[in-house]
Parts: sequence; C-alpha cells; structure tokens
Amino acid sequence: MSCHPRVTEWTPTIKTHLPHLSKPQATVLALWSLGMVLARSCALTAVRAFLAPWLGRKEQTVRQQWREFCYEAAAKRGTPRCALRVETCFVPLLAWVVRLWHGTPWALALEATTLGTRLTVLVRSVVYRGCAIPVAWVVLPATANHAWRREWLRLLRQVHRAVPRSWTVLVLADRGLDARWLCRRITRLGWHPFVRLNTGGTCRPQGQGRGVPLKTLVPQPGPSWAGTGLAFTGRHCQLHCTLLARWEAGDKDPWLILTDLPPEASTACW
Repeated sequence: MSCHPRVTEWTPTIKTHLPHLSKPQATVLALWSLGMVLARSCALTAVRAFLAPWLGRKEQTVRQQWREFCYEAAAKRGTPRCALRVETCFVPLLAWVVRLWHGTPWALALEATTLGTRLTVLVRSVVYRGCAIPVAWVVLPATANHAWRREWLRLLRQVHRAVPRSWTVLVLADRGLDARWLCRRITRLGWHPFVRLNTGGTCRPQGQGRGVPLKTLVPQPGPSWAGTGLAFTGRHCQLHCTLLARWEAGDKDPWLILTDLPPEASTACW
C-alpha cells in the first residue's frame, strides 16, 4: 500500500507506543487512525471515501485492504501473513493514554453494547472531556449463552497493571452492571466503583432495621441524599457501601449511585 507523507510521519509514533506491531501493521493503523480523524468519523464507508482520493485509489480497493487487515491469518491473501491478536494492544494503548494524562484523578467506564441480535461488545474506556476512549474490549455473539463475569474480570486484570497505583481511579458503570462481585473486584484492585443502580432495588441505610426502596431516598426532583448502608438483597449479595441519590429536574428517573468512597468525599453529580 502506497503511503501519504502524513502516514509515514505518524507510523513511527505508533511503533513507539505499540512496539509489538510489525511495520505493515503499524502502517495500516496509522493510515486508518488518520483517516478517522480527518473524516471525523469511524465508519468504514466514511473513512474509505476520504482515504481513496487521498491515496489515489478506488474506494473498494481501500475497503478490501482494511478488511483483510482484520481477517484471521488463514483468510489473508499472500505469504507470509499473520493475524493481529487485538488483546495484545490493550495494555500498551492504555499506557500511551497514561503517559499523556495530566493529574492523577482517572475515570474508567464499563459498558455493554449490542448490535441487534448479532453481537454484544463489552468495552472498557477512559473517560475524557465528555467522551470515552476504548482501551479494552471483547466481542461476543449476542444470542450465545455466555457469562459476562469472566470477561469483565479478565478486562479488569488486563488494564490494571498499566495504571499507576498512586492514582485515584473511579470505575463507572451504568444500570445492569450493579453486581457485588464486580464492585468487590474493583475495590480489591485499589480502585473505586461508581455504579448506577436500578430504581427498583432496595437498600438498608445505616441505623435502620429494615430495607427501603431506593426510590424513596429521593422521591421527587430536587432533593439529594448521601449515606452509608447495605445494598442489594439476599445473604450472599449484600454489600456495605456508600449510596448517593440525586434527582434533577427534567430527568425521568433519579440517579442512584453505589460507591466505596465516604459520603462527604463524593457526589452523584459526577
């Protein structure tokens, strides 16, 4: 593949931070990362439409070159060909972000995204200025009976060693990922869960003898609540934690957050 001078300049930077890549692999990533920035899109159609005239090639040719880069080794044309195991890029990619980061507060987000009935993608991202930078992920068949627990724990282990231990790390997760095992693993890593709970759950605030519905902590828009207590129900599911509740005007539901930070050091507005 012939390269534009900008691709030639960008490729050594990628090789510096992802040294395990071969030169052709680094060149393709340089080409497509530049294409996404310049096209202001990560869609294959938009990027190929921008790159084709930039490189003096047909759109279909550029598209096929990118598709073959993503194929397994046996499906590639020509010899020698090798496949890129994407998980080998997770730690170097996160370490690259860490090197460019200013300060020590850090927020990581966990998200499960579905593509119809075809795929489910479990993603770990760095939160930055209102957007998220994916740094680790796993793609699963959407209809397969597959437990997510093992995959989430593996993603946590993979990226943990790239983050300095002295940093304050919040791990954000939306409703549906509010499991005790996940919160416990996050705290064992030295990080802090910041997990949104479903409004239909219950909790037992500190000092009360019985559980109450979470939605009663902030029954209407306006007030906020913070305190410690027990979250979840069942002997083997309960978790001592801090609960944060806030309901802003215009929101359909209140924000109910579980964390291990003390109430005076955290707020649901984060």
